[in-house]
Amino acid sequence: MLSLLLAAVSGSLLEPALAGDAPAARTMARSLCQNCHGEDGVAVVPGAANLSGQQKEYLRQQLHAYRSGGRRDAQMNIVAKTLTDADIENLADWYSSIKITVEMPK
Repeated sequence: MLSLLLAAVSGSLLEPALAGDAPAARTMARSLCQNCHGEDGVAVVPGAANLSGQQKEYLRQQLHAYRSGGRRDAQMNIVAKTLTDADIENLADWYSSIKITVEMPK
């Protein structure tokens, strides 16, 4: 996990993405987010947030806050510092576009 974060900081996993670039966002999500937040935004690590179906503006605000240091989490601050505004927009678009369903217990 640490090696993945260090690779992200060095930029080797990130390619500049244009806003609205869904394939780039999915690739970025797989390389940067999947280990904690799951392949489709359903958290696999205790304490990590579920991102799928989350509101786009909320995701955008939180990623900006992590990037600026206004919101603190050791791993998220490292990853978010590597994100451009376009990357944040794309990730927010991607995760907010994932449809979630809830099944009620019988």
